[in-house]
Amino acid sequence: MRNIVIITLLFLAFYTLNAQQKKEFTKYEISGLVVEKNSNQTLEFATLIFKPLKGKRVFGGLTDSKGNFKIEVPKGIYTVSVEFLSFKTITLQNINIDQNKNLGTIYLEEDAEALDEIELIAEKSTVEIRLDKKIYNVGKDMTVKGGTASDVLDNIPSVTVDVDGVVSLRGNENVRILINGKPSGLVGLNDTEALRQFPAESIKKIEVITSPSARYDAEGTAGILNIILRQGQALGFNGSATINAGTPTNYGFSTNLNYRLDKVNFFTNIGYRYRDAPGNAYYFNEYLSSTATYPFTEQNINYNRKRKNLNTNFGMEYFITEKASITANLLFRNSDGENSVNNNTDAFDENLTLENTELRIENEDSKDKVAQYSLNFTQDFKNDGHRLSFDFQYQDNKEDEFGIITNEETYPDEITKSSEKITSDENQQKVLLQGDYVLPIGENQQFEAGFRGNINDLTTDYKFYNEDFNGEFILNEDLSNIFDYNENIYALYSQYGNKFGKISALFGLRMEITDIAVKIIGEDLDSKKNYTDFFPTANLAYEFSENENITLGYNRRIRRPRSRFINPFPSLSSKTNIFQGNPDLDPSISNGLDLGYFKRWNKVTFNTSVYYKHAIDVFQFITEDTGETTDEGIPIMRRTPINLSTNDRYGFEFSVNYTPIKSWRFNTSFNFYNSTTKGFYEGVDYGSENTSWFARFSSKIVLPAKIDWQTTMMYRGPSENSQSKRDGMFMTSMAFSKDILKGNGTLTFNIDDLFNSRKRSMETFTDTYISNSEFQWRERQFRLSFAYRFKQKKKRERQRGMGNGGEEEVFGG
Repeated sequence: MRNIVIITLLFLAFYTLNAQQKKEFTKYEISGLVVEKNSNQTLEFATLIFKPLKGKRVFGGLTDSKGNFKIEVPKGIYTVSVEFLSFKTITLQNINIDQNKNLGTIYLEEDAEALDEIELIAEKSTVEIRLDKKIYNVGKDMTVKGGTASDVLDNIPSVTVDVDGVVSLRGNENVRILINGKPSGLVGLNDTEALRQFPAESIKKIEVITSPSARYDAEGTAGILNIILRQGQALGFNGSATINAGTPTNYGFSTNLNYRLDKVNFFTNIGYRYRDAPGNAYYFNEYLSSTATYPFTEQNINYNRKRKNLNTNFGMEYFITEKASITANLLFRNSDGENSVNNNTDAFDENLTLENTELRIENEDSKDKVAQYSLNFTQDFKNDGHRLSFDFQYQDNKEDEFGIITNEETYPDEITKSSEKITSDENQQKVLLQGDYVLPIGENQQFEAGFRGNINDLTTDYKFYNEDFNGEFILNEDLSNIFDYNENIYALYSQYGNKFGKISALFGLRMEITDIAVKIIGEDLDSKKNYTDFFPTANLAYEFSENENITLGYNRRIRRPRSRFINPFPSLSSKTNIFQGNPDLDPSISNGLDLGYFKRWNKVTFNTSVYYKHAIDVFQFITEDTGETTDEGIPIMRRTPINLSTNDRYGFEFSVNYTPIKSWRFNTSFNFYNSTTKGFYEGVDYGSENTSWFARFSSKIVLPAKIDWQTTMMYRGPSENSQSKRDGMFMTSMAFSKDILKGNGTLTFNIDDLFNSRKRSMETFTDTYISNSEFQWRERQFRLSFAYRFKQKKKRERQRGMGNGGEEEVFGG
């Protein structure tokens, strides 16, 4: 594998050196002035686009503060368009450029009709429907200003984020999360803490892919969420900066900068965030086991989490020739956390008489560093869409945790008990090597093929210490371990697309070879699993018109067990609860169908789907009595994952965007699903049926003084499995926004969880244990943010992108 990487890098270096020796195109300076026709007022930030009659590369630039422009353009014949927001576009045909040229004064005339429809057009563009995905532009959502990636995802149709931060797609938690189309050090497979650290301002759009084509990894039975980051393409220097602060204490800043020269484009996203996230939990437990000294316990837990994190994403795109470019990217994240948990446990006898009270205090410090290096080479050929690209990515993660746990009996006597110490050092290296080739065949056909290799090496050194009578910490060999996890996945894929008349079709096949090796240093565990799977995909679309279509998708997906799921050593969630992995856990395979319909009217956009998914060897987490008790006689419960036989899931969803008048628009989405699981484990039937739903409503109104007011409401219905029932949950967020500084700045005030109701209430039950609980990860939050844009205007999106922000849509757009 290392030889392949070296050969690929040598090839890219040779190509770069060779291309640089080629004679550069002679360029000429094109100048002029852009003014408003009626008032003769000069127009700053007007856009000029030079599109060659022959060739693919587009040139352009902006007018300065005095309406002047000077743009260097190679020799050729061009169509020149001059654009400005709410003005009629001027087009100059067949402009022959073979010397320096002044185009003189160009007059733009205000377009009254376009001015009235700007908000409507912008609203329409927030949702895009493709053959295999839906794309949501998130820039207009005020309720996430100053927030995180979790906040953004929680406002996307079909997606929910629970109080623990776990992301679900159509009620299924096995979601593959990508950044710019690839696995990233910012997020893993639904990495909840990483999503809570990533600033919302860095996100441009979210792609919801419920029927992924063969070009995507097969991991994630629910589908894929692809986060596209902001990357400017306009010539010159431009960007934006945001600062925010709120209560409970949180503050931060983020900036998106872009500096574009003719052959080089520099871009960066930087964000710093400090967060104090107080939370709480309540548990009332009943133990039915005969070994329980105290059959009832009541726990009141307070969480105080403080975290500082810095995210940096810096990149450079170099255009070697008109049709070849190299993009280098560095991503770095540094996160420090201080967590304190106070757990007060009251123990009662069978008559609910208080017998014992214990206070357990857990203080934990953590340091998390991620460095990711990426390199992309793209070669376009003569025919439009004909492309070859290579990607190399290396990622180095290091996370250290240090915790001290103290135990104190406060009733009936005050007794200080021995303390415990936990250290965990986790080191992870990931390598990705990918190649993709796209070949158009005529005007309506396309062939695509590629490969991807993912290498993941993870080592976790976990040590548990008990305090002796002399106050010294002694290593507990039974609870300490060094866990090695190695996962290699190699994939080949090909797919063929055709469009005939109003019908589009995309068929693909992906093969993935998986090698997983698990080892516990010093223990008799050296487990290996190897398997090869094929994943066919099919996506069909029938286009009634430009604004109406119907789609049908089929896909086969896989869910592989994560490293924590198969680590057999127990980790303490609390004194009475442990988590233990299952090294015999097998992957789960699913087959899914998705039928969708899309319709757009003048003021309404409607989108709906019905879906069905059948999975085998599904994962389920069960709770069981270990048969052991604490020193106080309270039973210790174990939570572990198992494979069950089958799961059948079906449902339907719809979303509606409506703009009744210019100053008011709203959208709503609804998802209903049924999930039936069947299977036995060690003679116990863990089968269950769950019918649930969730709905979201958002309204945005323009108040007097041009103040925007947005309200978002979400309800998540009750759900259940074989061992638990979860109550429904309602949440409301609200935001107010005002443009200032001549439209260059925006001031936003928002309230997350207005009624402080985002809490998980549930009942857990086994043959020996019943627990009723309520958990709130973060209390209600108030936040004020200020965004400033320099050398760009609000709501102006440049569609002539000269780069690719992720998995490019090459067919079925």
